[in-house]
Amino acid sequence: MPDDAPLPDPDPPTFDACAHVGTGIVWDDALCEYDFGPFHPMAPIRLTLTRELARGAGLLERPGVTDIEAPVASDEQLARIHDPQYIDAVRRASVPQEELSAEDLDELLRFGLGGDDVPTFAGMHTASARIAGGSLAAVDAIREGRVRRAVNFAGGLHHAKPASASGFCVYNDAALAIRRALDTGEERVMYVDVDVHHGDGVERALWDEPRAITLSVHETGERLFPGTGFVQDTGGADAQGTAINLPLPPRTTADGWVRAIRATVPALVRAVRPTLLVTQHGADTHRLDPLADFSVSLEAQREVMLLMRELADEVCEGRWLALGGGGYAVIDVVPRSWAHLVAIATGEALDPSAPLPAGYVEAAEEARAAHGLSPEPGILAFGESRPLQVRDWERGFDPEDALDRAVQAARRSAFPDWGLDPFLD
Repeated sequence: MPDDAPLPDPDPPTFDACAHVGTGIVWDDALCEYDFGPFHPMAPIRLTLTRELARGAGLLERPGVTDIEAPVASDEQLARIHDPQYIDAVRRASVPQEELSAEDLDELLRFGLGGDDVPTFAGMHTASARIAGGSLAAVDAIREGRVRRAVNFAGGLHHAKPASASGFCVYNDAALAIRRALDTGEERVMYVDVDVHHGDGVERALWDEPRAITLSVHETGERLFPGTGFVQDTGGADAQGTAINLPLPPRTTADGWVRAIRATVPALVRAVRPTLLVTQHGADTHRLDPLADFSVSLEAQREVMLLMRELADEVCEGRWLALGGGGYAVIDVVPRSWAHLVAIATGEALDPSAPLPAGYVEAAEEARAAHGLSPEPGILAFGESRPLQVRDWERGFDPEDALDRAVQAARRSAFPDWGLDPFLD
């Protein structure tokens, strides 16, 4: 950190614990209108099935659980992160494709709109702004003391840039929520992104903001989109040390992924001592995801979600906003992963060996049929019967192991900025 940057407080932040009760779950059926078409990987069925699984498991009826509406974010709210010219371009792209001329399409491509990555669709602006509005409403609910934790599994659109769409993301709800928290008086926000892809849009939007610390754990940009997120990327001139990256090698296993996160994230969160924790839980680290190269299990994802809750409880009185993100095994993986997230945010974690509700199994099979997929009778539980066997970092690291080298490089880069010893802490 630079000499004039805000340092961690000598004492942990305190809050009125009685004011922070319950968990808010962002939902509106209209969130599923964020739909790039039947052949796009980001199918809205992943949201519908997540909601159905959470409902069928009784998670939405737990004590203290409340719905948070997802209003459409205003242009003024969006402009806290996004350029007005870009917002206008998204509005122009929000008509049926047949109404766009070749000249229109060429112009929109300047903003990342159109093509296979972020194809335009009717209602794009409203659908995208509603996801952003959900995350803004969630952070407002935490800030105002109406809930202690909140989940927006439709959110986590972490690739959107201030002036362009990218990676299936139009408006960056995560960056907008963090900016909103800071604008309304939050002292220090830490963002932890465990999606398989680098959280480049959030990092870029907050690059020069010393009160926002971004930490992304992802497959190395040498092998995977968006090609960024290296250990030497550490923040802007006035916010050195506030961008932290942990790029991991392809084929990282479930045990290795949890090992890497345990070796870095807890120490850094405790050193930063944020007053609000925001996390992004893209399910695309999973071994069945078609767009990446990790071999992570649902049990590993669950373990990391539990760790995030524990850190929020320890460091910032449980004030935690959890977001969704990527995930393209939209029937077999994403709903189960995010059901674990909802369960952990609302109370007792789900038993991975517990059977899936019959109503959900039926809904999933109907979704398979609608998408022309073969039945998967073996997927009947919340987990995969893949117990973790994680070797803790304190037992030493292996310099011949690619994952251990990546972890140690990230520790050497980030730990000293926060008063930590990369060889001990």
